[in-house]
Amino acid sequence: MKNEIQSRSQGKCELCGSEAKHIFIVPPKPGNSADECIQICEDCNGQLTEEVEINPNHWRCLNDSMWSEVDAVKVVAYRMLTKLKAEGWPNDLLEMIYLEEDTLKWAKEGSTDTDQPKHIDCNGVEIFGGDSVVLIKDLKVKGGNFTAKRGTAVRNVRLVHDNPEQIEGKVEGQTVVILAQYVKK
Repeated sequence: MKNEIQSRSQGKCELCGSEAKHIFIVPPKPGNSADECIQICEDCNGQLTEEVEINPNHWRCLNDSMWSEVDAVKVVAYRMLTKLKAEGWPNDLLEMIYLEEDTLKWAKEGSTDTDQPKHIDCNGVEIFGGDSVVLIKDLKVKGGNFTAKRGTAVRNVRLVHDNPEQIEGKVEGQTVVILAQYVKK
């Protein structure tokens, strides 16, 4: 099976075209056949397994790979584009991508987005990773010996995946955890 996948991908990442090192089983499939796996590079693997922070610009490669003949590649492309919707540019690609009915079902059933709790700001608007938010009140930063002032913009926030009430961002050059109820998009 590994030889079949390597032959199909010609040793390249099936998502971004870099030198591939990993075989990725596309969940929730068990990986019993080459059709359920893709060959990916170190960068793609780290971001797909959430070992490293997602770099939205890395995934611009999906503009090409979403047209792959391999369903598993299209499934991963669909999931990443869906995850990155807040960036803006993936929305156009999501409108263009074509998945057969059973492939779309596979893409949606393995998606972790529906399982994740939503991060909501003070106005009830969902916050996504990479968004910019503004503080709605002065917040004393524990251990930082300063107060983050109301109106301070926090750009490129990260979501705390195990707590939907918290986000992370940089204020005055220091990474801090902020309660989502004290920010607005």
